[in-house]
Amino acid sequence: MTTNQSTEDAAPAARAGRKEWIGLAVLVLPCLLISMDMSVLLFGLPFISADLKPSATQQLWIMDAYGFALAGLLITMGAIGDRIGRRRLLLIGATAFGAASVVAAYSGSAELLIGTRALLGVAGATLMPSTMALIRNMFPDPKQRQTAISIWTGGLIGGVSLGPIVGGALLDHFWWGSVFLINLPAMALLLMIGPFLLPEYKATKSGHRFDVAGSVLSMAAIFPAVYGVKQLAVDGFSVTALGALAFGVALAIAFVVRQHTARNPLIDMELFRKPNFRAPMLVNLCGNFVLMGFSLFNTQYMQSVIGMRPFTAALWSLAAMPFISVGMGVTGALTAKVKPAKIIGFGFLVSAAGALILTTVHPGNPVVVVLIGAGVAAGGVVSAQSIVGNMVLAAAPAERAGSASALNETGAELGSSLGMALLGSVGAAIYHHKMANAGAAGVPDAAVATTHETIGGAAAVAEQFPDAATHTLLTTARDAYSSGLHSAALAGAVVLVLTGLFALRALRNEPVLPAAPKKEKAPKKGKKSVPAPTDSVGEQAATV
Repeated sequence: MTTNQSTEDAAPAARAGRKEWIGLAVLVLPCLLISMDMSVLLFGLPFISADLKPSATQQLWIMDAYGFALAGLLITMGAIGDRIGRRRLLLIGATAFGAASVVAAYSGSAELLIGTRALLGVAGATLMPSTMALIRNMFPDPKQRQTAISIWTGGLIGGVSLGPIVGGALLDHFWWGSVFLINLPAMALLLMIGPFLLPEYKATKSGHRFDVAGSVLSMAAIFPAVYGVKQLAVDGFSVTALGALAFGVALAIAFVVRQHTARNPLIDMELFRKPNFRAPMLVNLCGNFVLMGFSLFNTQYMQSVIGMRPFTAALWSLAAMPFISVGMGVTGALTAKVKPAKIIGFGFLVSAAGALILTTVHPGNPVVVVLIGAGVAAGGVVSAQSIVGNMVLAAAPAERAGSASALNETGAELGSSLGMALLGSVGAAIYHHKMANAGAAGVPDAAVATTHETIGGAAAVAEQFPDAATHTLLTTARDAYSSGLHSAALAGAVVLVLTGLFALRALRNEPVLPAAPKKEKAPKKGKKSVPAPTDSVGEQAATV
């Protein structure tokens, strides 16, 4: 990527034409679907539970195997794209994504669905860095590129919002596998017209060898560590769970050592020596940790506890958007006057208040209580995160802007997956404890055992054996799930408060952000001039 940057600095940048803008629309498609696949199953989980009957641990893996594979391979796939060609990797990933989507749609067991969700994550990891890198090649003009990146980012955010809506609409009319088949038309379109609209790009060949050991360690460290945490949270202490956790931590330490000692590491560890780089990275990870963990609980609560249909629950979930819009507006107005430490810190404290509202939710409460709590929690975090990306890029030197962006995205994906895994495990542990002795006369023991695993299983058993005994059992299950939600919300509130206080202290010396964009507008005639990294927030964002 540094080769491209030097070319831009050496000559006036060409402006993109109609072909490039149409190509951008093609690039937004995979980004839209990648982010949709993070959220599309939120409303399909009760149907999957009824059909495939996964255990509580398998249910969590169905949700987060995709995100872990995606997060673990983002940096690796970005490096591979530089070597074999970014368009080529994008098309390979689109083919794999479409094929894995078909297998996922027709999975006949929880184990197969978990495996195909992981394959979808692997394919998704080839798509995301390729699209961002190609945008940099297609839009050499900084102003056009900044617009293109904004559209690309809008695709990611839009996918997260559209996922539950599209998934809910499909689940109201078709079986749960249909939420995977929506990937096929977009991937087919990308494969048909991508070769004609998208340029190929390869980094200049060098003698540097790819850090295979670092890539393997980065991926291998994630799964055993999270598996161990899940098993400890859901099933209690076991030698297997503790051993898996210890093995994952050991691999993570080995990865860090490798990055410090390798001649050509995957990650420039020097970036983490800068407080204004590592602090926003941690803030971003913790924010996504809480948001995705809450999303998992809130969507299932509206379906399995309140009893909404998937599409109805998806529409109600949009009630969080006004809170996010207000938070973003307030943040935009304050950035010219208030230091980022205060914006981020107080944003997270506001979110903690929303999390505490969720600890008051009970089956008899109106749905508005859930929506207000979820909206306040989401609004505070998202408004704070709106300035974190620019801070990460501004802290990195210009030649490392692409690497910094990849690291920030990896942290966000990893935080989302950890939120599902760890907060989901907390809720599952409480649910298991509350349901341990619950039973129903006249219902087979195997069916009762299903109700002890998940709230979706309890709802399925109540439909299969509709009598007073199973109604009482379902009521107990709904109360147990609410208790799990309370515990997860309380844990999330603690994380939010600690993160907010950390941001207030760690970023207290960071200056007000918008001073940089004012300086960028001045050198309009000479595109050769490059502002210093310390005062170029907007320019850094444009050159990712």
